[in-house]
Amino acid sequence: MGKSAVSWSPKPAGEDFDAAHTYLSLVYPSAHARRLVQALRRARPVSFAAKDLLRASGLPLLPRDESHVAADLKRIHKGKSLSPVLLVQGDLSRAIALVVADGYHRICAICYFDEDAPVVCRLVAQ
Repeated sequence: MGKSAVSWSPKPAGEDFDAAHTYLSLVYPSAHARRLVQALRRARPVSFAAKDLLRASGLPLLPRDESHVAADLKRIHKGKSLSPVLLVQGDLSRAIALVVADGYHRICAICYFDEDAPVVCRLVAQ
């Protein structure tokens, strides 16, 4: 018997946008971070394989027992919906990696569940 599909919420929770803004404010000027979050609110959902998101971001796979990853794995196995991941597109020609504004732990949980599984995201350009 194969693995069941991951369930995704139709849109990110409000606190996900707040978390994205907090993080983006650390890596971009405040006004630019605000514009990126506004664009993320309007962005249409897209999907990418979990393993590709980790590769593009350059981030390591968090341990399976990290509290947020473990909680997301429980949600997946119970069939509960995950919130879409919020991303800022990288630019390899300028050595800029994909920025995971919110949802890093969800990407990691999906990698443990099935690294080829699609992760629902909202993606905006720099």
